[in-house]
Amino acid sequence: MSTDAVAVIGFVSLFILMLLRVPVGMAMGLVGVAGFGYLTNYETALKLIGQTSMRTVTDYSFGIIPMFLLMGSFVSHAGISRELFRAANAFVGHWRGGLGVATIAACGGFSAICGSSVATAATFSAVAYPEMRRHNYPKSFAAGVIAAGGTLGIMIPPSTVLAVYGIITQQDIGKLFIAGILPGIFEVFVLIATVVLIGYLKPGFLPVVRQTDWKEKMAALRDVWAPLLLFIFVIGGLYGGLFTATEAGGMGAGGAFIIGFLRGRLGRAEIKKSLLEATRTSAAVFTILIGALLFGYFLTITQTPQKVTEFLTSLGLGSYGVLVLILLMYLVLGCLMDAMAMIILTVPIVFPVIIQLGFDPIWFGVIIVMTVEIGLIHPPVGMNVFVIKSMVPELDFTTIFKGVLPFLLALIFTLIVIVAFPQMATFLPSRM
Repeated sequence: MSTDAVAVIGFVSLFILMLLRVPVGMAMGLVGVAGFGYLTNYETALKLIGQTSMRTVTDYSFGIIPMFLLMGSFVSHAGISRELFRAANAFVGHWRGGLGVATIAACGGFSAICGSSVATAATFSAVAYPEMRRHNYPKSFAAGVIAAGGTLGIMIPPSTVLAVYGIITQQDIGKLFIAGILPGIFEVFVLIATVVLIGYLKPGFLPVVRQTDWKEKMAALRDVWAPLLLFIFVIGGLYGGLFTATEAGGMGAGGAFIIGFLRGRLGRAEIKKSLLEATRTSAAVFTILIGALLFGYFLTITQTPQKVTEFLTSLGLGSYGVLVLILLMYLVLGCLMDAMAMIILTVPIVFPVIIQLGFDPIWFGVIIVMTVEIGLIHPPVGMNVFVIKSMVPELDFTTIFKGVLPFLLALIFTLIVIVAFPQMATFLPSRM
């Protein structure tokens, strides 16, 4: 059997296994080892399992993943999300749809010290949804705002998805983090503008709440120093060259622990929960990474990336035509797969195409993450939608997806702008 036929059978088998609910990491590992063993010999293929697993979990550069996950767990259990929401609400809550604006702003602030979309969506389902419902905001709108705000978790640095992209493509993770700042801020403003536009076009749809006085505003603002300090410490240290991306993860986790502990927010129970949560999530990510590396050996021996590159560049669509084709593929996959699995599975295949076409790999990392963000709220899967549903059982999927629709269009608009103006992603990294 030809290597092309084996490669096709391998991909078909992989998707069948995923449809059968086999964990993605396990599915990639099984197909990779079986395919590699068939084309070479099974003894060598089986040895790869132990070697790859040990090399991955002991690789220093991979240490960034559990460290940033631990940082996110500490800030989540320290209650910082409530402070961010309260501060944003104090300043913009009295606008029509102001609680939606406050949710987006607070999600942006929380994303800057969390790095996980799922954690951001889960946190604000508990923090913002009850508050919006208490003020008679429609269920669909409240759920849609939280789902859209949650996507910011993997764009605004630190981002675990950007870190994994950097590891796979051997790009500077620090530059990737810095590249996400301006697009992340722009995305926050576009989502806020969407909320304001909904309030303007449908005046009776969103309520107006009481305006706070300046004393309340200043009291709410005092609590924002902790996340702001942590963000400046981590990202400022990266931008200034004080420490590497992996070291930034450790410093961020340590800083989050110290701030939470000194403020009396992290007791023994919260610390234990944070450690267990970060360990479980890290184990899941590393399982996917190991499976992807094993699958990568199979891709290498079948020369799939080279053949895909040759095929796409021979279509005569031009560089941007091929890029649009790749982004459309990601939008389709986003309906079916988890964001992290999608990045790990596809980037080794499409990245050589991007390099061949002459695109900036840092910019491509940003737009891929933005495309993955759309997948997080895109039907029929939408990981953030499932998270919100699990946190708020009274909601049904139809209600959530109905509320998500205008924000889905806003995210697509944001992606188009970043594709059209790459400087938004490349300006800050070029100054490092």
